[in-house]
Amino acid sequence: MLIDGSEQSRKQFLETNRQAWDTLARNGSPFAHVASDEECRSPIKTLDSRGWLPEDVRGLKVLCLAAGGGWQSILYATAGAEVTVVDLSPEMLALDLREAQRRGLNVRTLATSMDDLSMLGDATFDIAHQPVSTCYIPSLSGMYRELARVLRDGGLYISQHKQPGSLQITHRDHRDRYVLGVEYYEQRALPVAADTMYREQGTSEFVHRWDELIGELCRSGFVLEDLVEPRRADLTASPGSAGHRGRFVPPYVRLKARRHRRDSEQTTRIFSQGLTS
Repeated sequence: MLIDGSEQSRKQFLETNRQAWDTLARNGSPFAHVASDEECRSPIKTLDSRGWLPEDVRGLKVLCLAAGGGWQSILYATAGAEVTVVDLSPEMLALDLREAQRRGLNVRTLATSMDDLSMLGDATFDIAHQPVSTCYIPSLSGMYRELARVLRDGGLYISQHKQPGSLQITHRDHRDRYVLGVEYYEQRALPVAADTMYREQGTSEFVHRWDELIGELCRSGFVLEDLVEPRRADLTASPGSAGHRGRFVPPYVRLKARRHRRDSEQTTRIFSQGLTS
């Protein structure tokens, strides 16, 4: 389906993904697993193997964005943060509430799309942490603007995204080569593909180009501090496996960015003055 930019089509995509994730949560999808006791013993290390997070998050306000499922929110709450978790799927959020109640933790949940944070106040959060999820909305500009609004000056944004090249793969040919069958600039929901290794059943997904993933982030008032590509390659893996696929196309990218409200607003003022002088 083409992205026509209308609110009606946006709502249609959101409803498709809400239903899909409700179903995945009810069926015990591996993407809906709660934090284990072992993971909760060192929650910050579990969340952050690269040292991007502060060692002590006690009392910090954390937004877990599009992160329902009882994993991320539980780890942050265990570490002492004040946690708000946003997700489109009520069934995913139910896992957060259930696990928080079982562990005696306080977690706030909001059922809304990642690009509509209108119920959250300006400059509220110290950290926003987003797992792989931006592929489920047609455009990133609105989401990044909302993030910039709700994060405090200097606030940290950590995220992981599906790489565009990985989402462009539709199948593997007779010589075990991975074929990019989706055009890079195509503005439509991804078609059903034979290669569904990094696709979630029943969802509508979208390819976001690098100028969206990073360019829009910077234009929204963030400064990129680090970027890593989690290694998924296995030189001994057989064709068609995740390890073999990862030798040719990395599936994910992780970003560390920081909100610099004063810098970005000052730059805007200077630019505007230059245009009118």
